[in-house]
Amino acid sequence: MVRAKVNGLDEKQSKYVDAVMSGKSEAQARDIAGYKAAPRSEAVQKAIAGEPVGDWSSAALDYAFRLAVERISGEPLDEGHETWAMRRGHELEPHARMNHELESGLIVEEAGFAVTDDGVFGASADGLIGSDEGAEYKCFVAPDKLRSFWFDNDASDVMDQVQGGMWITGRKRWHLCLYCPALEPVGKQLWWKVFDRDDDYIDKMVTDLLDFKDLVDRYEQKLRMKEAA
Repeated sequence: MVRAKVNGLDEKQSKYVDAVMSGKSEAQARDIAGYKAAPRSEAVQKAIAGEPVGDWSSAALDYAFRLAVERISGEPLDEGHETWAMRRGHELEPHARMNHELESGLIVEEAGFAVTDDGVFGASADGLIGSDEGAEYKCFVAPDKLRSFWFDNDASDVMDQVQGGMWITGRKRWHLCLYCPALEPVGKQLWWKVFDRDDDYIDKMVTDLLDFKDLVDRYEQKLRMKEAA
């Protein structure tokens, strides 16, 4: 949600821009992205020039406004309301951790909320393994999410949390686990995969997070000006 933007680069454009920014020639970038000719999109040119591309989505704008209000009040806007999905996740997390330990042969230490040195950004680490690894446990029930993991081996929807966990904790690898007790009869109650730290991904994520923080700062400033008027 925090990084959600509209009118940005599509997948091919992102590949092209990433290739150019990494030092590839224009021809190499076209081959990587699958273009026959260089894209002439204004968004592509802005991205290559290092200018921001895309507009915040409605969901991101709403979340930024909510955070601004919570900064002012010092408490959750929804009074800490816990949804059914959140409660279910908390209840199943110990089972997910146990299954992960049994399958991996590792010992996972329970963890908590970790923050950056300046206290601005944070992430909830579900578990820590040794000195270099961590773990994230998901307990999805939505069929589309279960299918993405089990049939497509696609964890892209939660990659921000995976790489974010490594960024905040400084770790090198992260175990992502999907626990679904409904699949226990076929022995597939746990899907898990280990991801390596991707500093390029993290750098882009941090840039987006700083942009989002600026948005929250602006909202807070506007609200406080109205309050003082």
